[in-house]
Amino acid sequence: MPPLSRDLVLEAAIRAADLGGVEAITMRRVAQELGVEAMSLYHHVPNKDAILDGVVDRVFAAIELPGSGHGDWRAAIRARALSARAVLSRHSWALGLMDSRRDPGPATLRHHDAVLGVLRRAGFTLPMAAHAVSLIDSYISGFVLQEASLPMASREEVTEVAGGILDDLPEDGLPYLTELIVEHALRPDYDHASEFDYGLDLILDALEARRG
Repeated sequence: MPPLSRDLVLEAAIRAADLGGVEAITMRRVAQELGVEAMSLYHHVPNKDAILDGVVDRVFAAIELPGSGHGDWRAAIRARALSARAVLSRHSWALGLMDSRRDPGPATLRHHDAVLGVLRRAGFTLPMAAHAVSLIDSYISGFVLQEASLPMASREEVTEVAGGILDDLPEDGLPYLTELIVEHALRPDYDHASEFDYGLDLILDALEARRG
């Protein structure tokens, strides 16, 4: 095993949170993940708050920075949103932490600056850039939370859950709900993940209409 370091402590904290949520990020639990005594962590992180700040910064570092390799603001912001959704889907426990820390790390600050830079260079006023960031990030967070709460993940589970709902519908049929399930959710080509792309494009369309 390599020598204990701050990086190893943060990696262990993320593994613990992926398994047990943010509540699993304790000095004792992280030490167990590393196979060491809790006191040994204090040589590398001063306290639990430092671990929380560090894992948030690592999550931000994993999200693609917008601006490089994209020809326009929409492509850059869209790629960043897709990356953020993918990263946060793996670490959904981080959603409650990302906006709550008072001591943001360098990756966090760099990330926010890059997003604002894309929007400002594209002609968004400062207030509009702030609105855009708030709107897009709220959408990403909400979608990730919704996905994490869904009672099904695979196509088979969708069919099973939808079939159970149809079987339990009252006699009047609830025609519009039935239509949604049968003609939309149970289509062979339906993928709930596509809803994210559709909503994101609506937001980008609206922002483009108000740009400048």
